[in-house]
Amino acid sequence: MTSGDEGDGGFPTDYEIAQAAETEHIADVVEPLGLGREDLELYGEDKAKVTFDAIERIRSSGAEDGEVILVTGMTPTPLGEGKTVTTVGLSQALNHVGEDAVAAIREPSLGPVFGVKGGAAGGGYSQVLPMEDINLHFTGDLHALTAAHNLVATMLDNHLKQGNERDVDVNEVSWPRAIDMNDRALRETVIGLGGSVTGIPREDGFILTAASEMMAVLCLAEDLADLKRRVARIVVAYDEDGEPITVDDVDATGAVAILLRDALKPNVVQTIEGTPAFVHGGPFANIAHGTNSLVADDVAAKLSDYLVTEAGFGSDLGAEKFMNVVCRLGDIEPSAVTLVSSVRALKYHGQDMWPADLDALEAEDVEAVRGGFENLDAHVRNLRKFGVPVVVAVNRFPSDTDAEVQAVLDHCRDELGIEAAESTVFQDGGPGGAALAEALVGAIEESDEEFRHLYDLDASIEEKIETIATEIYGAESVSFSADAMDDIDRMNELGFDDVPVVMSKTFHSLSDDASRKGAPTGWELDIQEIYPSAGAGFLVALTSDVLTLPGLPAEPAAANMDIDDEGNISGLF
Repeated sequence: MTSGDEGDGGFPTDYEIAQAAETEHIADVVEPLGLGREDLELYGEDKAKVTFDAIERIRSSGAEDGEVILVTGMTPTPLGEGKTVTTVGLSQALNHVGEDAVAAIREPSLGPVFGVKGGAAGGGYSQVLPMEDINLHFTGDLHALTAAHNLVATMLDNHLKQGNERDVDVNEVSWPRAIDMNDRALRETVIGLGGSVTGIPREDGFILTAASEMMAVLCLAEDLADLKRRVARIVVAYDEDGEPITVDDVDATGAVAILLRDALKPNVVQTIEGTPAFVHGGPFANIAHGTNSLVADDVAAKLSDYLVTEAGFGSDLGAEKFMNVVCRLGDIEPSAVTLVSSVRALKYHGQDMWPADLDALEAEDVEAVRGGFENLDAHVRNLRKFGVPVVVAVNRFPSDTDAEVQAVLDHCRDELGIEAAESTVFQDGGPGGAALAEALVGAIEESDEEFRHLYDLDASIEEKIETIATEIYGAESVSFSADAMDDIDRMNELGFDDVPVVMSKTFHSLSDDASRKGAPTGWELDIQEIYPSAGAGFLVALTSDVLTLPGLPAEPAAANMDIDDEGNISGLF
């Protein structure tokens, strides 16, 4: 089951479970980690930010980092297979079996919350609390990021209005506006209308705040000084000679850093079983790196023996970026990977289903499950290339049968030679992940492999892209459009050729075609555009048009939400 589902026999909703939970004061939750009340900036009794002084003390303490376990997944169905539920549940499970563990996950964005997915902070008996706050305004991080992003846009347009001393080409402005809401009508806009008093007319648009490079910058910054350096070098436009115009060029660096000062401090809350959980940042996993903040990971790893964190989408997108981008920029070496699979996702691939008909996946069909092993196996092979042990988690849903689950476990153990465990953390909390936790601890203790990246930074841009395409996606070759080759020439000229590459591709398939299931081979990946995320420190390669501002579906999640006269929320989860 995933967040918001009801189980058989009237299984309570996430909201009912959250309301019935007995929580501790957040200061008491983190006290065993060595954090005192003076180390926290409290936002009520159940959520807080860790102060900069505490972060510096922890970093300079000499404490060794705990083991980092990355949670990723096979190619999912459109509703996801429960990575966050598994991440939260696994952190609880590790504590249940006597280990010292914390979790670190991304903050939900309001757009998806009110759009298709609804609330997104785990579910059932493996969720983080307070669920309502985390899914809504929380500690204001998303609002601060929206304001900071739009301040840059305002400063840029004011520069154009006030004489354009830097000769900005209005047709080469690459910094749109941002909004934390799914509003498709704002994707393409025209601004500056109304005469010379208003501004310079030009085409513009909006992106979701989580898609902003400002979000990626916040999540990769080490401290305030590093944040300012990264913000300063963000490219927002190009001048008439093709030279980049940065945030610093429009004098917005200092003001942006002021807006993001508090947002840089990691948030800490608790799971339903009282496990400390850092919930901080939430960049996209296609045009950015798709994980929570590095400062949260850094603090959490030094305060615990095990840190359980996750990466967005399937392992071809999220885990690849974690290994090649996040681990490089954050000096992280993961100790193990949990690959989340599900019976329904295996059937989805085994029946070559597109579009998805989730109702049709509920009938028992062991052969269809086996037919989906091709996709699971490809993800396992890919992850092994990074030199870390892999343990498969079979996230069990109510319609799964014992025969279907056992088929997955037997395949992993007998055919792939790796450990696998059934996970029922949604319904059972930490005890439902005990077997998974023990398998991971054992895999870490027995592993003698060394972590490695997939490519060298001094490889050419083309070589990095081709390596990811052939080694991870299963492509036979890569073709670069004329525009993409021009972009590569520009990146080389600007000195952006020695950084990691973030690939933007559909998450519905290992290939670049959402309708192709399993593990397609013999296909060619087309690269359409390459641009710099100079502040974040990577290049972005687009394989197709990227939807950076989703729209609402025919039946938005928001339409089923309400609040009564006593303030009780319904429909959010």
